[in-house]
Amino acid sequence: MRFLLMSARRLGLPRRAVSQILLTQLAIAGGVVVLATGLFLAPLSAQLDDQAMRRALAIAQSAAADPSLAADLLDSGPSADSPVQSSAERIRRATGAEYVVVLDLDGIRRSHPSPDRIGLPVSTDPSDALAGREVMEIDEGTLGRSARGKVPLLAADGEIIGAVSVGIAYDSVHDRLLGAIPGLLAYAGGALAAGALAAYLLSRRIHRQTRDLAFSDIAGLLAEREAMLHSIREGVIALDREGRIRLVNDEAARLLGLTPDSAASLAGRPLDDVLGAGRTADVLSGRVTGRDLVTVQGPRVLVTNRMPTEDGGAVATLRDRTELEHLGRELDSTRGLIDALRAQDHEHANRLHTLLGLLELGLHEEAVEFVTEVVGVHRTTAEQVTEKVHDPLLAALLVGKATVAAERGVPLRLAGTTFLPDRVVDPGGLVTILGNLVDNALDAAVGSTAPLVEVELSAEGRTAVLRVRDSGPGVPAARREEIFTEGWSTKQPKAHRERGLGLALVRRLAERQGGSARAGEAADGGAEFSVVLPEALR
Repeated sequence: MRFLLMSARRLGLPRRAVSQILLTQLAIAGGVVVLATGLFLAPLSAQLDDQAMRRALAIAQSAAADPSLAADLLDSGPSADSPVQSSAERIRRATGAEYVVVLDLDGIRRSHPSPDRIGLPVSTDPSDALAGREVMEIDEGTLGRSARGKVPLLAADGEIIGAVSVGIAYDSVHDRLLGAIPGLLAYAGGALAAGALAAYLLSRRIHRQTRDLAFSDIAGLLAEREAMLHSIREGVIALDREGRIRLVNDEAARLLGLTPDSAASLAGRPLDDVLGAGRTADVLSGRVTGRDLVTVQGPRVLVTNRMPTEDGGAVATLRDRTELEHLGRELDSTRGLIDALRAQDHEHANRLHTLLGLLELGLHEEAVEFVTEVVGVHRTTAEQVTEKVHDPLLAALLVGKATVAAERGVPLRLAGTTFLPDRVVDPGGLVTILGNLVDNALDAAVGSTAPLVEVELSAEGRTAVLRVRDSGPGVPAARREEIFTEGWSTKQPKAHRERGLGLALVRRLAERQGGSARAGEAADGGAEFSVVLPEALR
């Protein structure tokens, strides 16, 4: 390609792609017309030659079939006023042939358009015709080049007594060929004009589509696009109007969990076949619309935007918000902890004031009882959790959540059947699942008539089962699957992160471990969320 472009510049050809394409199409159309004309004229010339030779042979056959001609040949000698000459000239004038020559067995002319040549030997070899064979040929004679037909002349008893040779002037054949050329050129010119018009219209369309760029500019843009798409740290997926994949860059393959080798072979495949059913495919295909749509693909939280293209396709971008989402959740936890510490500080100050008052009043025994009671409440809560939940991370989470729940006026208690040994394979994943469920339960229970959140953790062999119940309004049966969809939430979004990801992450984490997450109705009303994690314990 580079060599062709350099050659075009050396020859002074235009640099614009549309001009080069137009010139190329015109050259191709002209070449095709010339080639077609040549291919048509070549067989036409041969066909006209064959027609002239067959016509000469037919005239010769007709003349030789006249019995009077054979009789005249036997009865008269070679002379200008012989009946053979008269018959031959009559046939020549009637058929428009150049000559009709009758010759005897010695090859002597008995007739000729030029009477002075009668009695002379013929100028071409008559042996084939005198031997009984018919001849068609184009040859040079005394009258010039002609198309010839020669047949034997037979007597009444069938004996060969001579031959008849008829010639058609080759100039007439040539004139017919030249006469056909103007009409042929007219048709060829019309075809060339139609091809030129089609080339012009096509070049105009290409002009609009290529924005009047040169081939070198287009090649440079393609190279820059490839380099840019595969170097940016943002995923890009291009789709056509049918929802088939055109392009997946390296970052998009990484974010969607595709290997680079498989990403290179995805062109032309439907998006739904590659990603499967789910919110990610719905967002990328445009079935779910909006800006900065959040979706979960595997362990990653992605922010997606989709921009339609002029040809009916679309380009979608993907940004990884997994770390930001984790930071947001840590920020929520930190804020909750700060609120709890602030509440504890306020409560601790009140208790110190109470203790100081008791001491100033000299009520020492009451002061001792008051301190014992306060310490016992906190110790009881921590001891109850650690007795039933032996994993330190989960136990610490529940103690912290109990403090936050108490500040929000919602009791958080462990079910009597709760027991989880210290054999958890992935404590971090379990903390994420339990933390999301408890946070949602606290939000639902606040404001209810008898607020309560109950947590149940149990082990069945190597399977861990988590259940979180609340006293909130519950989840309607028709929406118990919808609430696990990314982006679905009844809460107002916070400034630092999107809502509607907690339950989606819970289900994804559960399914990654071969488990399940379901929503149901608690025995006393409210909602109950159950998570089953096979192989979660050692």
